[in-house]
Parts: sequence; structure tokens; C-alpha cells
Amino acid sequence: MPATIAIIGRPNVGKSTLFNRLVGKRLALVDDTPGVTRDRRAGDARLGDLKFTIIDTAGLEEADQRSLEGRMRAQTEEAIADADAVLFVIDARAGVTPSDAHFANLLRRTDTPIILLANKAEGRAGESGLYEAFGLGFGDPIAMSAEHGEGLADLYDALLPIIDGVEAAEDTGAEAKTDVDVEDAEDEAPAGSRERPLRVTIVGRPNAGKSTLINRILGEDRLLTGPEAGITRDSISVDWVWNDRHVKLFDTAGIRRKARVQEKLEKLSVADALRAIKFAEVVIVTLDATIPFEKQDLQIIDLVAREGRALVIAINKWDLVEDRAAAMQVISDASERYLNQIRGVRIVTMSGLHGRGIDKLMEAAFSAYEVWNRRVSTGRLNRWLDGVLIHHPPPAVAGRRVKLRYLTQPKTRPPHFVVFCSRPETLPESYTRYLVNGLRETFDMPGTPIRLSYRKGDNPYAAKAQKRKIQ
Repeated sequence: MPATIAIIGRPNVGKSTLFNRLVGKRLALVDDTPGVTRDRRAGDARLGDLKFTIIDTAGLEEADQRSLEGRMRAQTEEAIADADAVLFVIDARAGVTPSDAHFANLLRRTDTPIILLANKAEGRAGESGLYEAFGLGFGDPIAMSAEHGEGLADLYDALLPIIDGVEAAEDTGAEAKTDVDVEDAEDEAPAGSRERPLRVTIVGRPNAGKSTLINRILGEDRLLTGPEAGITRDSISVDWVWNDRHVKLFDTAGIRRKARVQEKLEKLSVADALRAIKFAEVVIVTLDATIPFEKQDLQIIDLVAREGRALVIAINKWDLVEDRAAAMQVISDASERYLNQIRGVRIVTMSGLHGRGIDKLMEAAFSAYEVWNRRVSTGRLNRWLDGVLIHHPPPAVAGRRVKLRYLTQPKTRPPHFVVFCSRPETLPESYTRYLVNGLRETFDMPGTPIRLSYRKGDNPYAAKAQKRKIQ
């Protein structure tokens, strides 16, 4: 495994900016507001020819352990314990603050190698803080600017012996496997394999229990949880193995109604959650069992369907429901009434806090993925279309009936069907829904979005007619 490097420091010293610089992508949310990062986030970093895992952490703050800041600090301490080295970041423009000195004393008690970084050191404004950093006792500080990419060469020199030492301790056979072309392996490997884990994104309204569910799945407090709504901000990915099948889980920020999203940070968090949906293969929409199918829940489900992702609905906090038979009837009626566009979607009742229903949830996720990838042969499709045209032909428009000539499936993920016909613009939307529902029922595609488009065939006599007009 590659070396693990953790970035720590007090809030607003540029940790997430440095994280984004090293991974080469804007993965972590960055803002001038202190305390943006809350959960620890891992990414694949590269610096020259060095490859390692970088971990972005919440800012170190002195707070009660039961408070949100105290729980954030506990997450950071776990990252320090698991890391092969720590990048201790201070703000060179602010100098060494009492908080920096306090946390430097804590770091001295660990055996983990410490590399001191004086960030924001560009220009003369950071010179005094750079000189103050010598007094922390971690050797020569590295003057750098994560925003502008300055000082990375010095950081390379500091990381080189640490990463070389970790790689030397690894088995050489495992090291040789890192030369495999990952993209080629993903194309050939089935979803759920080590080379290509199934990408599952968990979304929902704030405080629906998404992070608690992932913590229960992993069997550890990997993600920050609590009674406060909106704790999660970044979309955090974690790897997991379920029944010998590899899964990459994405936890996301709660998505509120657009009119209520006012603050810039929440807008960034929601945008990050929407991006996680777009790159997912299966999306689990988490609903609160005490108030299921709120308007915002339906909007999130509709968003996932429009994005064309495989969908599973998890009714979380089922342990809080007293009359479960009546609640199940309400859920069934609501799904029949509101989820026509994804009829037959799997609904799983569960409790993320107590770990009940997790196996059923993952079975539903892999089943939804299989349906999402289902392909139907052209012969079967056209035999079905012939029967449809006999029993329920398209309506006549202006005295002329639309002719459906041919049906094929050019794409999967989600299933996409194309009908070749005459005058497709005159077909009513109700007939399209009739065809989609027929495809779903006949070819066993419950709960997955189905795309159906029309294509007008070329008229072989159009050229002759145009020629006669010219003459």
C-alpha cells in the first residue's frame, strides 16, 4: 500500500488548498470561512514521481469532546495515528499562534514524523511568521504557498525518505501490481471486483442518517455524526468489501430545498453531492421513516432518475416506527402514487443505527445495478413491438396514423431504446409512457430509469419529389 500522509493544523491555514494541490483536483471544499472541513478525506496524491495517499483533516480546536468541534478533533487524532507522516501546517502571515504552540506540544508525544509547513509564505508578509516557526522545534520549516504551488520542491525532498522507507517495507510482489493500467483493468473487470468497485452514493435530506449508516456498515466511526443537521459538507468516499464484492461508498451532504440554501458553503456542499450522483452507478436515497416521502425526498428521487442512475430507496430509522404495518402501507401507497417514472423501485426498510437491513440494502443495490446494465436483443424487441402495434397502435393524428417501423437498444446504463418511425413529433406523451411501461414489465426492468427516443427514417422518395418541384 502507498504511504499515508495526513495534513493537520488549526482552522483556515490552507489545509484543503494543499490537499487539492497534491491530488491535482478540486476535491475538497475551500472557503475563507474557518472550519469548512469536518470529516477526514483521503485522496491519491502525486508529487513528482512520488505517489502516496493524502488525508485532509478538520482544523485542530480546543473544545469539549462531546461538542461538534471535539468530535472533529477526534477524527483528526485518528488520522494522525494511522499516518506514516504528518504535514503540520501553520499560517506564515499570522505567525505562530497559541493554538499552534498547543497542538505542537501534542504532536511531540507521537512517534509519527512531523514536517512543518509555513503556508501563505509568498511575499514579505510571511517572512516574520516563517522565522517564528523555527521555535516550534520541528526542524527547518518549509516556506510554501499551496494556492500558487510554491515550495513543492522542498516538500518533495522532505517526503522522499519517508515514502521510500514505507515502500521498502512493502512486499515487492505487491509493488509490481501498481504498474497495471487502471483504466484497462476497469474496462475488463466486472463491477464489484477489486479493480472496479461498485460506486454507490448515499443521498438524502439533512439528518436522514446517511453518515450513521456508513459508520455502521464499516463498523467504525469513520464519519462525523451527531444530532446536528448538516454536519457533512464534503462528499467522502470510503472502500468496503461486502460478501467478497468491493464497494466504494460516497457519503454526501444533506440536500435541502433550493429556496432554503442561502449560504455559500451549503451551496458548495450541495453541488458536491450532485456531482457525486453524476459519477455514481447506484444511488441510495435515504428517507426518514418517521416522515417519509416529503416533497424534498421526491425531488431528490426525481433528480436521480433524470440523471439515469440505478436507484434504491432506503427507509432509515425503521426502529422508531411503532405501527410498522400501517407505515408500510403508507409507503407502498406513496410509491405507487408518486414514483411512476421508476415503477417497481426497490424499497428497503432498515436501521442504520442498529445495523438492521444492511444486507438487504446491498442486495438491492447490486440487483438494481444488474437491471441498469440489462440489454435486450433487437429480435425480441421487435417481436414485442409487433404485438404492441396489434393490440394498441399509436393514435391517428390529422387522419394519418404514425407508423412505428423498428425498435432497437443502442445503450445501457440506463437502458436506452430508439424507435424508428414516421412523424415522431406528433406522438403524444401518453403513448411514450405506455411504451416505457410495457418495456419495463415485459423485459423485467423494475425501478430503473428507461430512456426512449424516436428517430425519423429517411424518405427514399424525398429527393425525387424535390427534383420535380425544381423542374
